[in-house]
Amino acid sequence: MNTLRAISALTAMILPANCTLADSEHVRILPRVIRLDPSIPQRIVVERMDGTIGVSDLTGTSEIDIVDSRIAGITPDGRISSKSAGTTLLRAKVDGRVVEATIIASDPNASEEWSFRNRVLPVLTRAGCNQGACHGAAAGKNGFRLTLRGYGPEIDHQALTRQALGRRIDLQSPEKSLLLLKATGTLPHGGGMRFSPDSLEYQILSEWIAAGAPGPASSDPRIARIEVLPAAVRLRKDERQKLIVLAHYGDGRSTDVTPWAKFATADEGVAKVDDSGAIQGAGPGETTISVWFSSMVAAVTVTSPYLRPIDPSRFASAPRRNRIDELNLEKLQALGIPPSPDAGDSAFLRRAFLDATGRLPTIEEVERFLADADPEKRSKLIDRLIGSEAFVDYWAYKWSDLFLVSSNKLPPPAMWSFYRFLRRAVEENRPWDEICRSVITAKGSTLADGAANYFVLHRDPIDLTENASMAFLGLSMTCARCHDHPMEKWTQDQYYGLANLFARVRIKDGPTAGDSVVLSSPDGDIPHPRTGAILEPRPLDGDSIPVASRRDRRELFADWLVSPENPYFARAIVNRVWRNFFSRGLVEPEDDLRATNPASDERLLAWLIDDFRKHDHDVAHLIRTIMNSALYARSSSPVDGNEVDLVFGSRYVPERLPAEVLLDAMAQVTRVPTSFSGYPAGWRSLQLPDSKTASGFLDTFGRPERENTCSCERSSEPSMSQALHLANGSTLNEKLRDPRGAPALEIEAGFDDAKIVDRLFKAALSRPPSESERKRLTVVLAESVVGAADAKAARRQAIEDLYWATLTGKAFLFNH
Repeated sequence: MNTLRAISALTAMILPANCTLADSEHVRILPRVIRLDPSIPQRIVVERMDGTIGVSDLTGTSEIDIVDSRIAGITPDGRISSKSAGTTLLRAKVDGRVVEATIIASDPNASEEWSFRNRVLPVLTRAGCNQGACHGAAAGKNGFRLTLRGYGPEIDHQALTRQALGRRIDLQSPEKSLLLLKATGTLPHGGGMRFSPDSLEYQILSEWIAAGAPGPASSDPRIARIEVLPAAVRLRKDERQKLIVLAHYGDGRSTDVTPWAKFATADEGVAKVDDSGAIQGAGPGETTISVWFSSMVAAVTVTSPYLRPIDPSRFASAPRRNRIDELNLEKLQALGIPPSPDAGDSAFLRRAFLDATGRLPTIEEVERFLADADPEKRSKLIDRLIGSEAFVDYWAYKWSDLFLVSSNKLPPPAMWSFYRFLRRAVEENRPWDEICRSVITAKGSTLADGAANYFVLHRDPIDLTENASMAFLGLSMTCARCHDHPMEKWTQDQYYGLANLFARVRIKDGPTAGDSVVLSSPDGDIPHPRTGAILEPRPLDGDSIPVASRRDRRELFADWLVSPENPYFARAIVNRVWRNFFSRGLVEPEDDLRATNPASDERLLAWLIDDFRKHDHDVAHLIRTIMNSALYARSSSPVDGNEVDLVFGSRYVPERLPAEVLLDAMAQVTRVPTSFSGYPAGWRSLQLPDSKTASGFLDTFGRPERENTCSCERSSEPSMSQALHLANGSTLNEKLRDPRGAPALEIEAGFDDAKIVDRLFKAALSRPPSESERKRLTVVLAESVVGAADAKAARRQAIEDLYWATLTGKAFLFNH
């Protein structure tokens, strides 16, 4: 310990002699402490850092040496190997500065056998042997089947050593093993050559075979996590950066597993990555590099600033109304993307009404807001919207989508009961954690407690497991049902531990029609499909309870779900709410919160989550905070430099109105309500509790069926059927021809053409027409009656056409 302290003190005292780095930059050797595995070399990278972000790989231009070469040696490509047990320093000189890292070496003569679980399977995975396109396919290849990505070590060991009469492994002459002969191309192999005879991969496999091909053991160290260095990098086009992947095991050791990790980029237009973990900048923007090893995943953020110089004053002068703006502007400045200006009162008014309540402002509300000189009028408007009945309708509908409220699987009384529970929760502004706990732990009559219908919708424990993961955590666990998750760290064991939390929910018929009773049973478990074992009920990364415990297991899940230690719960709902206001989540898709799909701005998302928790999971507070930001009020019009940005919030991204909002908006502007069978006259789409309510318009424009919690159920993609519906369908055209509709009523009221144009623009677009628009349209209306046999009918037709053109135009169909 004294040696380590002396080394640390010496390192801290080394100062730059003639440093040319920027004030925020420093040079560091990664990893800072090099713990050498006795058998596997350790890569190092000399990195110029800006805070915690790597900005330049200096390894190739640094003078690198080891203080005590008796303890460790270094290869020209920067790999450190153990020579003897001991501690020394690795020293790198760059830009006149000397930096050092501690080397802790193990005795290379004390190396253990190659572990099948931790060394052999990673070699096969990296070589592609157990991938879905090869022997990891469901049916295998040529009679040889391995589990996908090595997720069944016992099964794979059996396949390699026992099947095919043991021909794949030759314990007497390892070099004659089919496993090696085919992988090196010595014998014909459909997968081609996977590695060479002089590689470390060959050494591992051949020495494992020579040792008797031992199988996985219960005493094997289990991987706890992987670490990628550097965790974030900033690259310009064609700049390169090497990554290091460290596997940390439960026994405290760490090993460089970079040669056996797999890498993938989310956007090749920003950065590419090769099989060795070397990143190359490709273009401006930001992306992630996903890294897989064993059952673990990690992600590296790669930022590539736009090269166009931007005056810093554009960021300094941009409005800041809360912490959201400060963090967003820091992100935009780092990327070199300028923000668009404020959208103006008209655009803000329409946007706020649609995003918060799903309805348009009335003509009177538009006129009153635009005439108001109060500098706080936007904040006051936001408060009024959040306190409105339309707000309750909109968010009750949104949560009904999330929880799949529908008579598809619920009898009508139960469907109404569930809907009323959600609507009342929004109306009372119940905290989100309280709402979710009520749903997860609900019991008794489904008519008395509407939340209990969640278990009627999802009677099967497997369905419950996957729906609860998606709805409450934003995680898809489906892959882990059959094998360890290929895109996440979740194992099949964790899946069935989680599933056993829901295995003892029982449902029986209630005393009245449409009623069911939900209760907790003292017995019932789901065996692991491969081992047959009954795993202890356990939340993801949480503590388990004994199988024999009589406690309602759902309470354990609820406690973990809403606890501060659970990193997914608040993240999921904050991201969903954010997406409602910006047409995309900070994590997109909104319900894909896996580690390899990080947020576009992790600092901003982390702050929002922290603020949401500090305010007791208050969704209304979150909404108010978002809507009061200058970011939310930005124009959708691009400025020079942010034309291609659809991710980082430099401008508002227009989005087509959801089906229900669009139909309600048409009804509001034309003043002809839509009829829904079985519901009172005048009800809006967003007041419907049931997605099964018949409506060709809603189906055509992407209403979800509420069969699946995935956000992909709702569609805003354009289609030919939508265009035909607007052009020739009955929904809009009948509203325009209705004798009680806006065109007929305004003619009857004696409004002149200019007033009709003015009122239409305010009703549909939340703004008055410009002078040129007013002049052009009044001329068109006036010309429509010239020479007409029936001037009154011709004028009526022209006004209906004007309404139709407005209500089918992009300015109306999109929120912008």
